Parts: sequence; structure tokens; C-alpha cells
Amino acid sequence: MKKFTMFMLSAAIAASISSTAFAAEIPRESAPANATEESIVIAENLIGGILDEVQNGLGYQPAWSKANNAIFSAVLAKQTNGYGYSDLAAISRNAILQYRDMYLRPEYYAEKENAVKALIADLITDVQNGIKDYTTARNEAYTRIYQSFNPSYTPNTEVGVDRIYLDIPAADTVMFTQARKLLQEASNK
Repeated sequence: MKKFTMFMLSAAIAASISSTAFAAEIPRESAPANATEESIVIAENLIGGILDEVQNGLGYQPAWSKANNAIFSAVLAKQTNGYGYSDLAAISRNAILQYRDMYLRPEYYAEKENAVKALIADLITDVQNGIKDYTTARNEAYTRIYQSFNPSYTPNTEVGVDRIYLDIPAADTVMFTQARKLLQEASNK
């Protein structure tokens, strides 16, 4: 009986360690622009298991409910290293949305990654070589994506203009996400 108890205890510990060790990571390209690496890691620790469930088919609403509870409880227990609910919730919500979208249409993500890679190949090279910084290249990539839908698009640089009056073409967010991903990978090389 003692050996069985020790075996079950060892199995339970191994299962808990292995399930947390392989938790899904938050895609850095889905994080808001003001998110720090530390806040992303904290959110990742809180919802990594939920992201695994989303990859395996859990819907957005149940995933967001679980993530919301985990984040809210951690903030109230002061286990977030000073990061507030709104910061961690935005990071988590974006990650859940991206994982769910990638689960529903993986071939679309691969197709758009190739399309964006062809569209901004020179920007990727410039970032890798240090000619352009990430922010400048990202802004140019966004302009190119918009221009791929409407060639006459020019970015409005006026400050304080209500965005509702701007003439911005409709574009799929997957292209912007893939552009951020490719440029972030290039800046890390």
C-alpha cells in the first residue's frame, strides 16, 4: 500500500509539472504595443493552460471566462508583480483570439504569412541588417498592407483627427499580425 501511495504521489507530481512545462506561449505579435516582456510572461503563466485548451478546440467565451477568473484572482491576491487587470486582460484576450482564429483557419494563416513575407521582404532584410528599426519597418509594413487593398491609400499623419473620418481600406488583421511576427523575428536575429 505504501508503494502504491508513493507511486500515485509521484505520478501526480509528474503530471502537474509536465502540464505546466508545456503550456502554450503567448504569441508576442498578438500583445498590445505597450505590453512589456514581463507582463507577457506573467499573463502567460496565468493562462498558458487555457491556451492549450484553445489549441485543442475550446471556444473563445469559455476560454475568456477561465482567463478572466484567473487574472482577476491573481490581481486581487497581488500575484502579478504590480501589473493591473486591464494590462493582463488585454494581453490574454488578444492571445486567446489569435489562438482560436489559428485553430479555426490554420491554412489561412500560412497563406497570409507567405503573402506578407513577399510584400515586406525588403523591410525584413532591412530590420535584420539594422538599417531600419522595428517601429519604422512596422509602420511601413502597415502602409504596404493597406496599399495592397487600395493602391491610392496614403497614411494620414495629422494628429487629433477622428479616425472615423479617415479613409482607411478594410484589411484583415491576420496580415498585420503576420507582419509584426515576421518583423519581430527579424529584429531578434
